[in-house]
Amino acid sequence: MKIGNFEPKNKVFLAPMAGVTDVVFRILCKEENCGLTYSEMVSAKGIMYDNDNTKKLLEIDKKEGKVAVQLFGSDPKVLADMAKKLEDNEDIGFFDINMGCPAPKITKNGDGSALMKNPKLIGEIVKAVSASTKKPLTIKIRKGFDDSCINAVEIAKIVEENGASGLAIHGRTREQFYSGVADWDIIKKVKESVSIPIIGNGDITSPEKAKEMLDYTGCDAIMIGRAAQGNPWIFKRVVHYLETGELLEKPSINEKIDISIKHLKMLIQYKGEYIGIREMRKHLGWYIKGMPKSSEMRVIINSIEDPKKMEDLLLSMKQ
Repeated sequence: MKIGNFEPKNKVFLAPMAGVTDVVFRILCKEENCGLTYSEMVSAKGIMYDNDNTKKLLEIDKKEGKVAVQLFGSDPKVLADMAKKLEDNEDIGFFDINMGCPAPKITKNGDGSALMKNPKLIGEIVKAVSASTKKPLTIKIRKGFDDSCINAVEIAKIVEENGASGLAIHGRTREQFYSGVADWDIIKKVKESVSIPIIGNGDITSPEKAKEMLDYTGCDAIMIGRAAQGNPWIFKRVVHYLETGELLEKPSINEKIDISIKHLKMLIQYKGEYIGIREMRKHLGWYIKGMPKSSEMRVIINSIEDPKKMEDLLLSMKQ
């Protein structure tokens, strides 16, 4: 499976998630055999204005291999110019444009999933960006904006016609956010309607679900989002299952604690103690979910400001 001239390691990808898929989490997922990672979504205007926070989102570590950088915005020229500006970065495998984010602060500006209400503009964006850079371009969309605007197939044809090298689709509308059940039928219809690679996204929570998605929709690759939170092992387990049909054991509590501590130390190394420990709190909430006394532990974790105390608390949870 290739995206333009880019060939990922395998067809099990980590979805871009704001506030989650930073350089540290991406490294951990790559170490667990993730085929491709995406940056958090990066504002094209933020790049244009040389914003410091935007620069941090573009950091890539050599341990990750090549990363897909996801841009957001709705101005074709700005998106094209910023892709051109970044294209000499050898750590970027290809660009992706976010047309699926449901967050109100994104859609109110006409970005993210709001673009799905404007197919003509989508065509202009894809044409401008794909012409501006030698790197491949993919688009990430949803099923539609709401139940009155289910237009993923139409959008898929438009992005293919205008030069995109691939398309990722989440089987929910913007109105659904992350509720309800993802519609895999729409992913199947999109796959049948175009010849560019299609990446299926939505409700892939286990190795069995990953195989079911691939078999049912015929998509070329899959993208795992929320199921990877606190669970970077999912990539190794999915890839192994797809290759052998064998289900690897889920990680033990002790394995979860060990990687939690590793994650904490890496975050502090990359972002400093103050930011690192605060960002780690949400990750720990995911790592310890389902463990004994996890709700009481979460309350304690959210009040800890000292890395040593956090590490000691985690070690005390080992069995």
